[in-house]
Amino acid sequence: MPREIITVQIGQCGNQIGMEFWKQLCAEHGISPEGILEENAVEGIDRKDVFFYQADDEHYIPRAVLLDLEPRVIHSILNSPYAKLYNHENIYISEHGGGAGNNWGSGYSQGETLSEEVFDIMDREADNSDSLEGFILCHSIAGGTGSGMGSFVLEKLTERYPKKLIQTYSVFPNLNECNDVVVQPYNSILTLKRLTLHADCVVVLDNTALNRIAAERLGIPNPTFSQINQLVSTIIAASTTTLRYPGYMNNDMIGLIASLIPTPRLHFLMTGYTPLTSDAQVSSVRKTTVLDVMRRLLQPKNMMVSTPRDKHHNHCYISILNIIQGEVDPTQVHKSLQRIRERKLTQFIPWGPASIQVALSRRPPHIQSTHRVSGLMLANHTGISSLFESTCNQFDKLRKREAFLDHFKKEKMFKDDLSELDESRAVVQQLVDEYVASTKPDYISWGEKSTS
Repeated sequence: MPREIITVQIGQCGNQIGMEFWKQLCAEHGISPEGILEENAVEGIDRKDVFFYQADDEHYIPRAVLLDLEPRVIHSILNSPYAKLYNHENIYISEHGGGAGNNWGSGYSQGETLSEEVFDIMDREADNSDSLEGFILCHSIAGGTGSGMGSFVLEKLTERYPKKLIQTYSVFPNLNECNDVVVQPYNSILTLKRLTLHADCVVVLDNTALNRIAAERLGIPNPTFSQINQLVSTIIAASTTTLRYPGYMNNDMIGLIASLIPTPRLHFLMTGYTPLTSDAQVSSVRKTTVLDVMRRLLQPKNMMVSTPRDKHHNHCYISILNIIQGEVDPTQVHKSLQRIRERKLTQFIPWGPASIQVALSRRPPHIQSTHRVSGLMLANHTGISSLFESTCNQFDKLRKREAFLDHFKKEKMFKDDLSELDESRAVVQQLVDEYVASTKPDYISWGEKSTS
């Protein structure tokens, strides 16, 4: 029996990557933009009902909830060829439509105000499922709606559905660019606290790395939002492929997450994908083998998180899951793993059993791929803590000067004092400390030391 998953898209970024994700899913399952199954797609090898359900007239509707505090992005979705795909009752735009002004506090308090209407939609969608497994949340951590309202929704989901899994695809800001959102570090730290305490699994999508990959790997020097979002939708679709084209293992969300996350806090995953091609590069197709794909996935330049080399800490992998799609013989997988082990291409944690896990997945039959084999890596790597550290450093620079705090003080949560900012900073610091501690052999007893 399929375990259904509800996708919640919040804010401008969340809805843009959500839109690309649904386009990709429709293409993979042979569903037209109106939700009607293509004539050649009536094969029973996929589980469409994990992410879609059928209306009375048999057309497919995504299990998606679209939320935003300003109408621009959702209106662009409703004016696209995919407008008829969505259930319009599951789309919520704030009445005054002014957005959250890139302010986490505003997004959070508007989330509180609109809580009843938003959770009416969620509860109806959950009741519509036979065996709901969990929620996927798409948002960004730096703006106002995705971070503030996203944080509120995340807290409430854990409260209302304590036994359901919550996985997020969280977009981190581009740290190399001069950003027009000056309060971005505050928004990021406040959201990171919620992601640490309330999410079961966070897939980190780092805009810095995504822009670098677009420039270096795809030859697009100034990628547009839609090109980056296409890259992100490839990642999300590939990471859910074993749920939609099930095999013997990893065919539900808990199976995927449990194999990657050994302790509750260390649940931030980075991704890598190969081979990447843009539309302009179809002519330069190379031969792909399982070993080639698995080796490339371990190269830092293919990672979608930019983690600078840290000389002070011996960062290593906690766990790795490779989802390999295409024509693959399991013996090739064993040989490839052996080669990687012999050449010591990976360094794992010293305190637990660790190896590269591999899930083989069918390739969607409705998409013509130029490559024989492609692979996605979901990795739990201690080096991700450096991304949180740079966010903390940016936060500290602003907090020291008490800069740009006026807009926050207008919100209910920050009216009396700004302790929420400092508490969030402390939670993120604890997370960084735990990731660093996990590189050492005595990590198992670390929790006892830190509490005593």
